[in-house]
Amino acid sequence: MRTIQQMSTVVTVRNLSKRYGGLLAVDGISFSVEEGEIFGVLGPNGAGKTTTIEIIEGLRKPDGGEVSVCGIDALREPERIKELIGVQLQTTSLYEQIRVKEAVDLFGGYYRRAIPTSTLLEEVSLTDKRDSYVSQLSGGQKQRLALALALVNDPGVLFLDEPTTGLDPQARRSMWSTITGLKQKGKTVILTTHYMEEAEQLCRRVAIMDHGRIIALDTPEALIAGAGLESRIEIDHPSETLRSLLKQAELPARISDGDDKILLHTKNSSQVLKEITRMAADNDIDLESISVQKATLEDVFLALTGRQLRE
Repeated sequence: MRTIQQMSTVVTVRNLSKRYGGLLAVDGISFSVEEGEIFGVLGPNGAGKTTTIEIIEGLRKPDGGEVSVCGIDALREPERIKELIGVQLQTTSLYEQIRVKEAVDLFGGYYRRAIPTSTLLEEVSLTDKRDSYVSQLSGGQKQRLALALALVNDPGVLFLDEPTTGLDPQARRSMWSTITGLKQKGKTVILTTHYMEEAEQLCRRVAIMDHGRIIALDTPEALIAGAGLESRIEIDHPSETLRSLLKQAELPARISDGDDKILLHTKNSSQVLKEITRMAADNDIDLESISVQKATLEDVFLALTGRQLRE
């Protein structure tokens, strides 16, 4: 008889708080991260996400609460935690005239156990740049080097802080592929990002923070579905006949009629879309261009807080 293997919890945060003077940056938050999970922490600047992550990493001391990483008390034994985790900062400062191979060798020397440099460079697709100076690397290559440095001690838990900020779309998707590969190898990844598409593509679950609190935590799909937000159906260059039919139809949608397009805002996009296509077919109307834009994580955050993610 086959049994279902349960995922184990590798990071546990309970009632965590941190104050800077009169500012309560982290306000009694609790969450857990499972082994092999890509877990996203989202929020606008000043939400408390960076402080939270730095406490877990052992870089800051909280005013209250508990943190456990791989079963170890991270607040009492931060040095043990640093042997088990890898950290990629949003910007990693390196000597411009150090070679790629030298940088990885240098960081590997800080640990009792390190992955061979050649293996790491192959994993992040930098083998052909091993003898290049850091100053000669593109933005995407520098980010991949920073990831290699975070992986040098073969960590079980990896923290990535805005790993694709400043990258072009091609470099960003290349980094996504690398991060997905880490998950497939059993790594646990905690990711902060301002790119909602990135969170939806990569993260199994996301925690949305605002004013030091976690205001929502679930899978991206569940957060979007649970918010009950409207989708938008856009019809470009509608005929006058279609305009008239849509206004007469009793559709579960709010209709905005513009000069060259019609927008229908609805929580039942599938039903409305079927009715529009049926109406067009029955009246021999050509739908030149019709598209559906579903609600996004950014829409969820805006609905919850009234603030843009990048504020």
